Amino acid sequence: MASSNPVFSQVNREIQQGYAGFGQQRAGQQPGPGFNPTGAQGVQDRTTSDQLEHLYNAPPAGPIQTGRVTFDDVIMKTLGLFVLVLAAAAGAWFLTRGNPGLLTPIWIGGMVVGLVIGLAIAFMKTISVPLIVLYAVVEGAFVGAFSQVMEQRWPGIVMTAVIATLCTFLGMFAGYRFGLIKVTSRSRKIFGMMLIGYLLFSVVNVVALMFGWTSGWGFGGSGLLGIGISLLGVGLAAYSLAVDFDDVERAVRAGLPEKYSWLLAHGLIVTLIWLYLEILRLLARLRG
Repeated sequence: MASSNPVFSQVNREIQQGYAGFGQQRAGQQPGPGFNPTGAQGVQDRTTSDQLEHLYNAPPAGPIQTGRVTFDDVIMKTLGLFVLVLAAAAGAWFLTRGNPGLLTPIWIGGMVVGLVIGLAIAFMKTISVPLIVLYAVVEGAFVGAFSQVMEQRWPGIVMTAVIATLCTFLGMFAGYRFGLIKVTSRSRKIFGMMLIGYLLFSVVNVVALMFGWTSGWGFGGSGLLGIGISLLGVGLAAYSLAVDFDDVERAVRAGLPEKYSWLLAHGLIVTLIWLYLEILRLLARLRG
């Protein structure tokens, strides 16, 4: 079952293959080098009996004790990365407000560097926490500078976009948790195909802008067609949050190692930033 978010591809591969044996002793494990086969049988029996009684009386081990992914862990790491994004965005916002010449280098440079780091995280076979933290900082700088560009052209648009993004995030989370928004195999496939189509359209749109075939926001402009395209982008980004929530739940049920909580938190941050940019573009088109 593929995920729409490329960041979660590694997580879904682990779930599909089955992370068998995690947190359990391997069957048939051989005794260590200090094992003495000539020890007194009575001592061994008493030791085994004491160990079994201790294990029987002890409370069952939870996900934290066994080193597995938990909802709380994913939430805390997501909040931590979100704080980094906000801090970097605020820094870039105030820096570029006093130095307009830094606007273009920071938002374009942040966009390109963030894309490279994001692809590296998505396709690496190992999970690199430093890269995930660096991505949050770089994307935060990009978001802050780009938001400053938008705010200078359409005053008040950034605060509206921030509030709309947070409300959408909370609404999608509540809808998913209460079962109002369903994520099924069929919906994943349909959503995945729509996302690929939207991505291809976005690439064509960027190429057309680069060669001067279109201007402004590209195909559709600020007319009804352009607004419809932006509404589609916002809808895809919003539903992507529900898919991400479902991937987190599946990872917890599968008992994946705790290190995957960093990847899950990173994926939620990626979707959240995408949602914010889509809402920002929609508001700009409406005001344009």
